[in-house]
Amino acid sequence: MLLIYPPLAKSCEAPAGIAQLAGTLRGHGLKNCTLLDANLEGQLYLLGRQPASSDTWTKRACRALQSNLEKMRSPAIYVHPARYQRAVADLNRVLEQVGLQHQLDLDLANYQDAAVSPLKSTDLLRAAMHPEDNIFYPWFVERLTDILDATNPSMVGFSLNYLSQAASTFAMIGFLKKIAPHLPIVVGGGLVTSWMHSPAWSNPFAGLINHLIAGPGEEPLLKLLGLSHNRHHHPPDFQGLPQNQYLAPGFILPYAASSGCYWNRCSFCPEKAEGNLYHTLSADLVLRDLTALCRQTRPALIHFLDNAIAPELMRKLIDSPPAAPWYGFARVSRLLTDPEFCRQLRRSGCLMLKLGIESGDQDVLDAMDKGIDLQMVSQTLNALAQAGIATYVYLLFGTPTENLPQARKTLEFTVAHNHAITFLNLAVFNMPIASPEASALTTSNFYEGDLSLYSDFVHPLGWGRKAIRTFLDREFKRHPAIIPILQRDPPIFTSNHAPFFISQNETNTKGNHP
Repeated sequence: MLLIYPPLAKSCEAPAGIAQLAGTLRGHGLKNCTLLDANLEGQLYLLGRQPASSDTWTKRACRALQSNLEKMRSPAIYVHPARYQRAVADLNRVLEQVGLQHQLDLDLANYQDAAVSPLKSTDLLRAAMHPEDNIFYPWFVERLTDILDATNPSMVGFSLNYLSQAASTFAMIGFLKKIAPHLPIVVGGGLVTSWMHSPAWSNPFAGLINHLIAGPGEEPLLKLLGLSHNRHHHPPDFQGLPQNQYLAPGFILPYAASSGCYWNRCSFCPEKAEGNLYHTLSADLVLRDLTALCRQTRPALIHFLDNAIAPELMRKLIDSPPAAPWYGFARVSRLLTDPEFCRQLRRSGCLMLKLGIESGDQDVLDAMDKGIDLQMVSQTLNALAQAGIATYVYLLFGTPTENLPQARKTLEFTVAHNHAITFLNLAVFNMPIASPEASALTTSNFYEGDLSLYSDFVHPLGWGRKAIRTFLDREFKRHPAIIPILQRDPPIFTSNHAPFFISQNETNTKGNHP
């Protein structure tokens, strides 16, 4: 079995999906399981192609390429945000200029091709018909040919999670179909799951892809391989991935203790709209996994991939701290309003929690069925700040019940708590196409294409996207209490690198890790 994580996405941590599949397959005796992080390898290939450019910035960025790659993999640069920003900007400049030579909009986290829309199945099928048009083609022709010759897999699987991966995924599939037409192709991942859960889904790829899998892929993949699930738990297996090549100061261990969301009530949430059920591992099992995985990979950081880390797991992490610092998403809860609990959480290695606060107006939160009140949010932010846990706060503007005065209340709340908010993510609301709440609104196509996941809608309070962006650009982002928070956000890598600035600054001032 060959499992591939395709370009292009952030290349700072190992792909958790194919590692989890590998753990399950190898746990069922399928030792001939090869992992290919084509995203990381493909980006390094493009970075190595020096763009022909006469401008000073590009020349400097090309000269400093290897040095900047080494810097990104060293803890030292994360103590100096300005040096980090320059290294990221220079690496991005090289990739951007290589992309422009192919009429592509590329950066270290995104891939946009005006000729291939990931929202149009006809474009993706055309990408498969003409894989030679893809910018990664010279690299994956050689790499895939070598792997197929060396391992002779009986099946190839792709983990397709983001729109930015779609064009290259289909180009790679098209190439495989040309050289090995009878080799079965399986595609799963977050984006495929969203496509297949859309009410308008009708498989347009039946003549190209042998099997599409929605949701967790372990059991369906075993079935396709003729194996019965042995009902044992199998942790992810990162063997075969280039653990020291990612753009981070050490290996980031991605780990999912659950899938879905244990709250699963927020209006307009894609998890709810797509009907994704909540499944969780026991806290004891998670700790056993982490102990073994930390021994194998010696991570610099653990990244919990859960939509929200369960309270039971937080308590277990306090009782048995893992061998590396950690971060992840959490729901605002009564538990996190307790300063002593937060201090214990910090001692367990928690560097940062990502919090989906969404709004600073209680009526908006209630309409979303968020299940939190602003007093609880305030107490949580203050307790985490007192404990020394950084916060990455997510705010959402333009939901159907929000208007400009309520958005200004969110600004006021954020300003009032600026001392306890380390990083900010500001988003404009997109209506999931499968959202049951959409039936009460006047909707239209958000983007052209049969694979679009979102609907445009007429805002019932007249709070349109243009007005929202004007508010964010002219009021929210220009407030003197907000500007320093936004400036702290690591460019491009954002929350994936943010914990390293907390960790390295503590090391610099205290002389040790938590």
